[in-house]
Amino acid sequence: MHKTLIVTNDFPPRPGGIQAFLHNMALRLDPERIVVYASTWKRDREGVRATAEFDAEQPFTVVRDRTTMLLPTPRVTRRAAALLREHDCTSVWFGAAAPLGLMAPALRRAGARRLVATTHGHEAGWAQLPAARQLLRRIGEGTDTITYLGEYTRSRIAAALTPEAAGRMVQLPPGVDEKTFHPASGGDLVRERLGLADRPVVVCVSRLVPRKGQDTLIRALPRILRHVPDAVLLIVGGGPYEADLRKLAAETGVAGSVRFTGAVPWDELPAHYGAGDVFAMPCRTRRGGLDVEGLGIVYLEASATGLPVVAGDSGGAPDAVLDGETGWVVRGGVPEDAADRIVTLLQDPELRRRMGERGREWVEEKWRWDQLAESLKQLL
Repeated sequence: MHKTLIVTNDFPPRPGGIQAFLHNMALRLDPERIVVYASTWKRDREGVRATAEFDAEQPFTVVRDRTTMLLPTPRVTRRAAALLREHDCTSVWFGAAAPLGLMAPALRRAGARRLVATTHGHEAGWAQLPAARQLLRRIGEGTDTITYLGEYTRSRIAAALTPEAAGRMVQLPPGVDEKTFHPASGGDLVRERLGLADRPVVVCVSRLVPRKGQDTLIRALPRILRHVPDAVLLIVGGGPYEADLRKLAAETGVAGSVRFTGAVPWDELPAHYGAGDVFAMPCRTRRGGLDVEGLGIVYLEASATGLPVVAGDSGGAPDAVLDGETGWVVRGGVPEDAADRIVTLLQDPELRRRMGERGREWVEEKWRWDQLAESLKQLL
């Protein structure tokens, strides 16, 4: 029986978009043919309990390393090779190419016949740094296929690879569960609970980090409120930037029109998208291109929920928007641009409806998990 060893640091219950990507793909493969080798999420009591409960619920085998960050060290490489042999795996999927893909030659020697490495946003940053470029090149030479999210990441990563390895790249973006994210996801209940039932809501669902652009939305809010006085910004998610964002809202004089939910359980996310009239995340590229949006699955989840989207122009984010059809792409970090598009949408219910319906159609046409999982099966 053909079996696959998935080697990754990015696996639930650790939160994040890459984690959701890998888990959703793994769930759509044959569980009898999957073994996951992953790092430990947290070493405290709560983290250990949450990880054990999550792993016990999975239909496939999950093996946790004692470290919270797998690196291609001799010890980790030996463990991965031992798991490959123990479970008779003939293929390997590196959930993130850098740096774990450096183990590829050793795993091939251990019996792997097919090695696939998936890239996200950070590998595009690696491609700009001389030492990291060399490591990416080695990963390309050691694996059979490197996957990419969209044209932005492909072009940058390909420049670091040999021509032969670049020619073997295949697109494999994350998908959307259109049965989970849909217009009747329960948004009215969230609005009622938060006291927002009759207010126009701009929702942003994301980790709270500078690149995502929640600060741009707060700076855009005075301009939005001049045109739509009862509008509210609903910021969904947790992260290290929350204290700065709260301070900025107070300094800008809009704290009364901003709601922070903190981290939200995964099963409540669809309803939080549905609580919005418009989805906005005007992400921007930072650190000279090293901190960049790989794709922006949140835009597609919002589209599946029937919302028009306002996206930033960082990295591959525009790949998740049909500009002018499912929403708009604006300059990241420019509050005026975000405000103008948001005001236009808040003031035009018919435009919101049309863009939301087109977004839902597009997700069903191109971004369903089942379709993308078939592509992964072929690669493996």
